Amino acid sequence: MSFTLYDASVAGFIRTTEAVAGILKRGRAHYEDNALDLESATEERLCGDMHPLHFQINSVRHHSVNAIRGIKGGSFEPPKPLEKTDFQSLQDLVQSTIDELKSYEADEINGLYGRDLVFKLGEREMPFLAEGFLMSFSVPNFHFHATTAYDIFRMKGVPLGKRDYISKLVLKSG
Repeated sequence: MSFTLYDASVAGFIRTTEAVAGILKRGRAHYEDNALDLESATEERLCGDMHPLHFQINSVRHHSVNAIRGIKGGSFEPPKPLEKTDFQSLQDLVQSTIDELKSYEADEINGLYGRDLVFKLGEREMPFLAEGFLMSFSVPNFHFHATTAYDIFRMKGVPLGKRDYISKLVLKSG
């Protein structure tokens, strides 16, 4: 059995996005248990020049689901701002991301190998092949934003550990 584009992208997106859902759940519980303003969590950031939590969550979706959509359509652009940034909307966005990622079939994603994609950044256009885009741009960005969301909650005292981020291990079966 070979390691496929699906394995290198969507399978990992699902595991980590499920971990992000767990991190949001733990964050909610921490804020509620400590009588903290839950809605303020969506505007938290690690430092002044970094984007807030709602941007990090939007970017988790953008660099997973929207990356796949972009490959299918041949182009990808920076994410649009979220219309709703309340905490429940972020949790709903993560769940809809998981649901959509799980709807992809391995053959469908593996069939994108070699497909052209143009990343449009303002006037600049960068040409990619699907696999190059996923592995050199989308997957690293996805993990950066998922990790930053984790770090924001850690900074706010939410009791999280590395296992909360790593999530489910893929163990040898049989």
